[in-house]
Amino acid sequence: MLCASNPLSTQDEVAASLVKDHKIPTFAIKGENNQIYYRHLNAALDYKPQVTMDDGADLVSLLHSKRQGQLKDIIGSSEETTTGVIRLRAMAKDKALKVPVVATNDSDTKHLFDNRYGTGQSTLDGIFRATNILLAGKNMVVVGYGWCGRGVAMRAKGHGAQVVVVEVDAVKALEAGMDGFRVMTMRQAAKIGDIFVTVTGNKHVIDLQHMKLMKSGAIMANSGHFDCEINVAGLEKIKKTKRTIRKFLEEYTLKSGKKIYLLGEGRLINLAAAEGHPAAVMDLSFANQSLAVEFLVKNKGKLENKVYVLPKSLDQMVAKLKLKAMGMGLETLTSQQKRYLNSWKEGT
Repeated sequence: MLCASNPLSTQDEVAASLVKDHKIPTFAIKGENNQIYYRHLNAALDYKPQVTMDDGADLVSLLHSKRQGQLKDIIGSSEETTTGVIRLRAMAKDKALKVPVVATNDSDTKHLFDNRYGTGQSTLDGIFRATNILLAGKNMVVVGYGWCGRGVAMRAKGHGAQVVVVEVDAVKALEAGMDGFRVMTMRQAAKIGDIFVTVTGNKHVIDLQHMKLMKSGAIMANSGHFDCEINVAGLEKIKKTKRTIRKFLEEYTLKSGKKIYLLGEGRLINLAAAEGHPAAVMDLSFANQSLAVEFLVKNKGKLENKVYVLPKSLDQMVAKLKLKAMGMGLETLTSQQKRYLNSWKEGT
């Protein structure tokens, strides 16, 4: 059975086809509110699953809060997103996690591809569909330089944007600088940005203090899993008026007369206004999800209640299958090269 991982992530025609053509119970509609969203999560759990696949950890969180009686029947769960893995590792650290979980997001064939190339392309796709804006020549502020942020920055640069990166991690900030992007604080970036995209997995990385510094006409979008990255509730409190310009594009006029635009209600813009990642990169992620389920079932009763990462050998297997599917070759080591790599005796 299936349910949505985000209130704006569903394509209704796809959900309908899953039910009608494939007989898969599916609980999801586009634009569902929080009440309906959690009703759908509960409806999925009513089927008494033994393994769950999560995207953001809401399902696992619900199991641990209001459906604890089902935990004894859960073999384990897998998690798709960086945000979800952060939550699950926090649960494990607090000894609150009661089932083993596989962080499929941490597989190289997931985050190096889905996060970077999938999020990079689909985020811009969502922004273009919601605004029809020309990116060339604009100052694009990317908040967060993890793999998703790298992808967004790279694609924005390719469209001719002047990219600014905001980052709290010194190593990632340094990397962004050496990748050719300007790196500055959020307060500095707020004054010059034309378009802002958040991809951090954290809360209020664009806050009221930053919005007040933005130029009139600034556009804000979020591509992190939850809608907490932009302080939308705060924006609602300081607005003078609000109107919908077009689908997934809202204009907020502040008391100063300045106009700020919010895309997709501050939710995942690539799913709210576009179609998410192309299948040609999601196949890698779903291969890891399938392998995670196999890993959990084969090791039933042997795993601790903590967050696991799939073995690197499975990463290699997925990569080789993808290379074959793309018609690409892979070099192999000679016996002499293998001996050299495994020996410490040869040198200068």
